[in-house]
Amino acid sequence: MSTVQVADALLTVMIFWALTTPHEFAHAWVAEKLGDDTPRQEGRVTLNPLAHVDWVGTVILPLATSLLAGAFLGWGRAVNTNPYKLRFGYNGLALVALAGPASNVVFALLIAAAGSVFTDALQPLFRAAYLSLYLAIFNMLPVPPLDGSKLLLALRLPAAVYTTLAQYGFILLLVVAYSTGLLRGMSALAQQWAVSMFLWFRG
Repeated sequence: MSTVQVADALLTVMIFWALTTPHEFAHAWVAEKLGDDTPRQEGRVTLNPLAHVDWVGTVILPLATSLLAGAFLGWGRAVNTNPYKLRFGYNGLALVALAGPASNVVFALLIAAAGSVFTDALQPLFRAAYLSLYLAIFNMLPVPPLDGSKLLLALRLPAAVYTTLAQYGFILLLVVAYSTGLLRGMSALAQQWAVSMFLWFRG
């Protein structure tokens, strides 16, 4: 493994970590706006990257999958919410869950807009936009602890079933990553969206 490959993987992890910050902040901010003070009490309504890092999901696993050139896996530290405090209950929880991926789509648009100005930095900006979109798409998988799983609760999946599913969430993610082409398909879709955004802003 070359030094260039290691440096490239480290850059990917740094960008990914930076992108998880607005994602998790969006969850915390929307939860607070809907009446749940849990994220505020746990120090999550902040743009401090250290508040949102999950060392396994944000650093170790993304670095490993980048170096091995496999399906990219990664996530930020989950924001705890209390559905009983949220306005609209489990429907409010769905809004909180969707806030993270939505913030990544908005962030990708902002990065693409920056690419039309800072043309000398197109390559790292494109990678950032792609990773932001990939994070949004990946998090919509209905597997705990990903955001899409919260939609199952909004659809009134029994809590006991969700808890059981959560116990095997990481294993399910590994199965999806390495026995299907789903994550590669998500990666291709994120790249297509990123290309479309950059072309749109460049006119």
